[in-house]
Amino acid sequence: MVAHSKGYRTRTRKLLTKSVRERGAVPPLSSLMYEYKEGEYVTIKINPSIHKGMPHRRYHGRVGIIMGKRGKAYEVKVTLGDKEKVIIVRPEHLEPFNGVKR
Repeated sequence: MVAHSKGYRTRTRKLLTKSVRERGAVPPLSSLMYEYKEGEYVTIKINPSIHKGMPHRRYHGRVGIIMGKRGKAYEVKVTLGDKEKVIIVRPEHLEPFNGVKR
C-alpha cells in the first residue's frame, strides 16, 4: 500500500482552482501596488497562479492584521484557534478587509 502524500498543497483541488473565465488572467496592478499600513485588517485570499509568497491553505479566507513589511511581503498576524501566528504573505494573496471586525 502506498502512503498518503502530505505535501504543501494536499487537499486543495477545489480550494486553489480558478474559474474557467479567471484562468490565465494577470492580477490587476492596483492590487499589487496597494500599500497596506501597520494595524490594517486584511483578508488572505490565495491566488493559485502565483506560487511565490503563497501562504498555507489553512490561512485561506482568514482575516489578519498587518504587523509590518519584510521585503516585498507583509507580516500578517492571524489567530488560529487559541494561538496567534505571524505569517509572511506577498500582496498578491492579500486584499483589504471590508467587513466589521470586533
